[in-house]
Amino acid sequence: MNTHITMKQMASSEQPREKCSRYGAQNLTDAELLAVILRVGTKDISALQLAQNFLAQKEKGLLNLVYMTQEEMEKISGIGKVKAVQLKCIAELARRIAQTSREKEVRLNDPASVAAYYMESLRHESREKLLLAMFDAKSNLLGDAVISIGTVTNSLVSPREIFLKALEYQAVHIVLLHNHPSGDPAPSEADIRVTSRVMDSGSILGIALADHIIIGDNQYVSFRENGLLGQRKGT
Repeated sequence: MNTHITMKQMASSEQPREKCSRYGAQNLTDAELLAVILRVGTKDISALQLAQNFLAQKEKGLLNLVYMTQEEMEKISGIGKVKAVQLKCIAELARRIAQTSREKEVRLNDPASVAAYYMESLRHESREKLLLAMFDAKSNLLGDAVISIGTVTNSLVSPREIFLKALEYQAVHIVLLHNHPSGDPAPSEADIRVTSRVMDSGSILGIALADHIIIGDNQYVSFRENGLLGQRKGT
C-alpha cells in the first residue's frame, strides 16, 4: 500500500472503517483501529498514517495510550487536544472493561482473583498508589478507594484514613493493594511495617485486614499467600 495516499484515495475496501464494517474489528491492525477512532488526519497525512506515527512513539505501540500523557500526545503533529482526550478515554475504557469482566470473580479468600481485578488499574502507574478494597461479612466486594499516591519508592500510608473509609462503607474485611512501579512486586521492609500497623489497628476496631497485595508488571505478591500477615520487620 502506498503510504503517501490519503484515506479518500484508498480503495473503499481498504479504508479502516469500511474494512471494519465488512470483516469485523478483529481483522483490523492496531493502526487501523486507531485510525477509525481518530477519523481524520491532516492535509499532509491520512488518519492511518497519523495512527502509525502515534504507535511508533517511544516504541511502546498501543501501550502509548496508557503511558503517554495528554500533553505528550498533543505534541505529535496532527493530534490536538480533542484527539488526545479521545485517546486517553479509549485507554480508560479498556481498563474499565478489563476490570468489569473480572468483577464477579473477585473472592476475598482468593488473592489471585483480587489481584487480577486490580491489575490493570495499578500495573502501569508511574508512582506508588495505595488502594483499599472493602468487603462485607459475606466477603462481597463493597467498593474501593484510593488512600494515597506516593513517590516512586514510597507510599504514604495513614491507618486513620484507611479505617475512616472502611467504617464509611461498613466494611468487615479489608484488603490493601499497591503497586511497585519497578515491576517487581517483592515486599519491602516498609511494606511489611505498614501491613503490621494496619493489621494491629484493624484488630482494635474489629475490621480484619485479610491481605496486602503488591502489584508488579503483570505479577503480584500476596501477604496472605506467602504467610507474611502479622510478620514484623524493624520498628
